[in-house]
Amino acid sequence: MNNLQPFLKLGILITENQFRKELKIVFYSFIRIVARLIVWIINGNAHYLNKKNLPQGNYILVGPHRAWFDMIYFALGASPKKFSFMAKKELFKNPILCFILVHANAFAVDRKNPGPSAIKIPVRWLKKRDLSLIMFPSGTRHSQKMKGGVVLIAKLAGVPIIPAVYQGPVTFKHLMARKKVTVNFGQPIYVDRKVRINDELEQKVITQLQTAFQQLDDQIDPNYVYVDPKSLKQK
Repeated sequence: MNNLQPFLKLGILITENQFRKELKIVFYSFIRIVARLIVWIINGNAHYLNKKNLPQGNYILVGPHRAWFDMIYFALGASPKKFSFMAKKELFKNPILCFILVHANAFAVDRKNPGPSAIKIPVRWLKKRDLSLIMFPSGTRHSQKMKGGVVLIAKLAGVPIIPAVYQGPVTFKHLMARKKVTVNFGQPIYVDRKVRINDELEQKVITQLQTAFQQLDDQIDPNYVYVDPKSLKQK
């Protein structure tokens, strides 16, 4: 019997890991249903354009960060695809919020000192799971300067980058006023896996993304101008 104990422990461990995976799948689906219902009740005026551009396989959905809730609209618009996303590590200190974030496929990132895990985790998930990634290269809603991490992740994982833009309310007050929300999905941008990552390649892809964002915005409204929600609060 003692000889069987290692195998029994291994079996229990496999069962527990499988249970955690199944729990994440069920929990994510539950969150998406709840989010869709809440968004419909609060706003009910969402429109999604060019969903045909979304690949069947995994990809990185990238857009300018314009509202704290734009990620929700990106994920709902690209449904049934499931997504992971980065969240600042401070959010994981609350046990309840940590449970929700982990089971919603979020992973912690130190914004001030991002370590190797900020690249390794999304690359591993993109390769091994049926899970795409939502990223905002500018990092925060109050910065429009793009960072090159998305280029490295796309190259290492071998997945395309899908540009997307959100136009609509940038504050919860305006969202509840049922102002129109539009999400526009662009065509895939591919990073050549044979080319070595350097500043020139990163800038090339970032320029492609910025051009795509502008084109997607123009398709929705040629006169659109983003207004930082922080400036609205100061008025």
